[in-house]
Formats: sequence, C-alpha cells, structure tokens
Amino acid sequence: MAAGGQGAPLVPLVDYLLLSDGKQGTAALNIGGIANVTVIPASAAADDVFGFDTGPGNMIMDGLARVLTHGRWHYDPNGRMASRGKVLEDVLARALLYPFFLKQPPRSAGREQFGEEYVKRVFLSRFPGARAEDLLRTANELTAVTIAGALRHFVFPRVGIARLVVSGGGAHNRLLLKRIGELLPEIKVATSDAFGLPVDAKEAIAFAVLADRTLHGLPGNLPAVTGARKTIVLGSVSRP
Repeated sequence: MAAGGQGAPLVPLVDYLLLSDGKQGTAALNIGGIANVTVIPASAAADDVFGFDTGPGNMIMDGLARVLTHGRWHYDPNGRMASRGKVLEDVLARALLYPFFLKQPPRSAGREQFGEEYVKRVFLSRFPGARAEDLLRTANELTAVTIAGALRHFVFPRVGIARLVVSGGGAHNRLLLKRIGELLPEIKVATSDAFGLPVDAKEAIAFAVLADRTLHGLPGNLPAVTGARKTIVLGSVSRP
C-alpha cells in the first residue's frame, strides 16, 4: 500500500511460482471469505501474471448460516443446506446490481463490501419470510456466478485458460464447485490437492513463501495484481 497498491491479493506471486505451466494457461482460484483469482498465462514471466478479487467467496453464505441457524452453524458444511434449496431469482438479481462486480481490476474486497451489513440489506431485510435453504442456495449461486462472470469479462478476453485450480474452504463446497464447472464448461476445474497443494493449507504455504522472500530481501508483490508502482520487499523484519 505504501507503494501505491491495494493491500490484497498477495498470494498471486506464489501461485505463479507453484502453478505456472509452459503449455497451458492457469487460473488459480482461492475461495475464502472473499474469492480471488490469479491468472497465469502459458509460459508466463512474472510480469505477465495478474489477479484480483472476484467478490464474495464464503462470506455471505457463512453470514447467512450464522443468522439462520441462530449460531448453531457458522457455515454450510459441503453446501448441504444450500443443495436443498432453490435460487431466489429476485434476490440474486438485486445482489448482482452491486457496483463492485463491474469494477475493472485491480480490485480487492472485504467485509466492508460483503459483510453483515450487505447480508442484512440484500438477503434478510427484504425477504424476511424466505426459507433458509433458498437463501443459502441463492448466496451459493451468487458466488458461482460472480466468479464465472469475472473470468469471462476480465480474463478470457486477455488470456487462454485451460484449467481452474481451486483452493480454500470453498473447495469443500460440492454444490459451489459443481456450479462453477457448469458455468465454465470449456475449462477443466480441479482442486489444488491434485497439484500437491492441500486446499486448506495453500494460503498458509503462500505466506510462508512470502515470509522467506522477505527474509532474503526478495520482492513479494506483483504490481499488475495490486496496482503498486513497483515490486517491493513486503513488510519489515524486527529481530529480537
């Protein structure tokens, strides 16, 4: 941020180091609270890589699960509750009007955009009688549609992509992965487990790599991703 960029996403450099391929373009999708994508063209140099936050990942679904189950669940395990519901088209259409989804990358999001206030305003206040399963199904669809839409609008016109590698907690949501695959039938969708990166540990691995780069005085950012003016060493080391 001191170099003029946004504070996230920071994982794309590590995605490039671990998932680049000489023959096919790769999109690395991490679905945490927020979903973000790293785009790695075939035979890419570091300067060719770009990435951005696509929008909500699990954040809206988790927020709904907490409210609708009165705190009994903090998430929807494997998308089970959502799989029993139906998409509420009016709710989905209203959610998709949010200006963030049309914003050109680089862009980043957080609770300021898709936290509790958004959940109440878009999902709960206007549709108080809706079934929990239907609201969760709609939130699941919102995540899938905005991920697919971001790839179609901001990635596919620039880079040929053959595979989407998914990690993060959202990779356990079977309904979500199914819908992403259905919305993007032209590319192969797989979890990062298939590439030796456990879906629950990839981000931890990434920050360990970034810490190592800082210790060795190596840059840890990609300006095309965050909008920074230049590559820089991230953070500072305070030794005891």
